[in-house]
Amino acid sequence: MLRLTIREVSQAFREGRISPSELCQKCLNRIKKTRNLNAYITVTEEQAVEQARAADERFQRGAPKGPLDGIPIAVKDNFCTENTETTCASKMLKGYRPPFNATVVQKLLDQGAVLLGKTNLDEFAMGSGSTDGAFGPVRNPWSYSAPYRDRGGADPDSDWVITGGSSGGSAAAVASLSSFLALGSDTGGSTRNPAAHCGLVGLKPTYGLVSRHGFIPLVNSMDVPGIMTRSVHDAATVLGVLQGQDAKDSTTIRHPEENFHLPDDIDVRDLRVGIPKEYHAPGLSRETLAQWSRVADVLERAGARVVTVSLPHTQHSIVCYHVLCAAEVASNMARFDGLQYGHRSVEDSSTDALYAATRHEGFNQVVRGRILSGNYFLLRRNYQQYFVKAQQVRRLIADDFAQVFSAGVDLLLTPTTLSDAPSHAHFIQEDNRTRSMQEDVFTQPVNMAGLPAVTVPMALSGRGLPISLQLIGPALQDRKLLTVAGWLERQVAFPQIRLPWDTEEDEEEGCNLGVAERGQTAV
Repeated sequence: MLRLTIREVSQAFREGRISPSELCQKCLNRIKKTRNLNAYITVTEEQAVEQARAADERFQRGAPKGPLDGIPIAVKDNFCTENTETTCASKMLKGYRPPFNATVVQKLLDQGAVLLGKTNLDEFAMGSGSTDGAFGPVRNPWSYSAPYRDRGGADPDSDWVITGGSSGGSAAAVASLSSFLALGSDTGGSTRNPAAHCGLVGLKPTYGLVSRHGFIPLVNSMDVPGIMTRSVHDAATVLGVLQGQDAKDSTTIRHPEENFHLPDDIDVRDLRVGIPKEYHAPGLSRETLAQWSRVADVLERAGARVVTVSLPHTQHSIVCYHVLCAAEVASNMARFDGLQYGHRSVEDSSTDALYAATRHEGFNQVVRGRILSGNYFLLRRNYQQYFVKAQQVRRLIADDFAQVFSAGVDLLLTPTTLSDAPSHAHFIQEDNRTRSMQEDVFTQPVNMAGLPAVTVPMALSGRGLPISLQLIGPALQDRKLLTVAGWLERQVAFPQIRLPWDTEEDEEEGCNLGVAERGQTAV
């Protein structure tokens, strides 16, 4: 049952084959079995049980709220949840219980979704491995999978592979089958990167399509709530629930298409797919390149036209991104001063000493470093040279995308990450900033341009780990993007993960309910 998609579970609820309470308990048990993954910071068991019972009653009356009623979900711990601790994986916010829900959380709860808990991340979402949070690193469930272990993978108890970041806890929750969907955040790839490393669908919607109210910001001009699921159809269902204008977020926009239901089949013969030549980046693995070429061939054989395109300012995007990111981080982190909420130092010799001590104790080295960098870029003598020039380059990057799409290209096909998931021991050899520059090379340009992008798992590497590719579309073409992604998903039939915690009952339920038809199990 845990392997089903949201659509299949919703149908099972309606037919009485399982109740929301039964499924909720299965997921809570799974969380306990997979505790060593460190996917969750907070598990809201009592609340989840109560919400599931309410869903039971609605289904018994034949009056479910919608497609997400009774579905177990997880939320990244940088989205506010009413009376539930929200920490951003930082000592600075330990014990903080918001008095309200983020808009996206409230929309899910209004649909009857069952909140299992808050997931782990890099502190304040600053990272690309989910290794730099106050609650410890997140382990990738594929570290324990049969393909990885059978192909000589390291002992997962001593050296495991990373989930990617910063939404690694959300990715681990969905990949380990303890949740059917999870919210992440995507500022430079923080939803798509971990989704790729964990074999999931990871969607970054068009900027402004989904409200950021109640999301603790990293970079306001780039932050987008992200969606992680185990199928493209599920991601479209969730986007249909979350999208729309919000009076509490002035950046939100009304989408011209209210219906995000995807067709079961499409004709790709009129599709024009671009391959950006600049995305043949240094460090791109042979296996990822091979999958990129293979999927392009799949599209061509189906009748799509695949063309090479140029995004000439891509080479400047990483530096531009980090200047703008640090500048907005410095501004956003200024609110954490020990006076209003969160951690407060016992140092009280002066207000300045209180500020300094609180921020030194509450923030880790990564956050403090970005604050210092941002303040440097924003100094009066540096403002024009760094911040203004970075904004100008950002405009050029957005113009590159606009020119490609205006020339008739419907979508871009690119890698999501340079390779499959690196081992933890290898990953932490580099500093956070270097790792982020390496891991965000394919993902962060679309954040600067405000475009939608989705990553879809395509195959297993020689190490038995997921390799994923990314589709990028024009602004507000999210439904078309997901339609093509769904078509690709059906062509590649990515294998499902098999974990040591799976029981014969789990396998039997999956087979009985037709899960095997969607893709082979990775055993």
